[in-house]
Amino acid sequence: MQWTLVQELLQSHLNLEQGYYVGGCLRPTLLSFSDSYVELARAGFEQIIADDSFGPAEYERLTDIEFPDRESLKVYLRAMYAHLFNGASQQPMPPG
Repeated sequence: MQWTLVQELLQSHLNLEQGYYVGGCLRPTLLSFSDSYVELARAGFEQIIADDSFGPAEYERLTDIEFPDRESLKVYLRAMYAHLFNGASQQPMPPG
């Protein structure tokens, strides 16, 4: 369930069309869902950040956004996690 939820979040809110819009509505949108949904999303993000097999090709397959290497993707995902779940003020911008 966690993985499916994160896949849906990536595909619907961090895809090529939406991923470059960093106007500040993603976190409020996520937090408008139930606490259990937010916790599943948090756990799913933690899972993909920790998963060494999740890399640029998998992210591109879900979002159509290319990352040059695994490390830049992990930096972006950690920054996105900080924005969504730890209150970091700025939503990160994917490479572009």
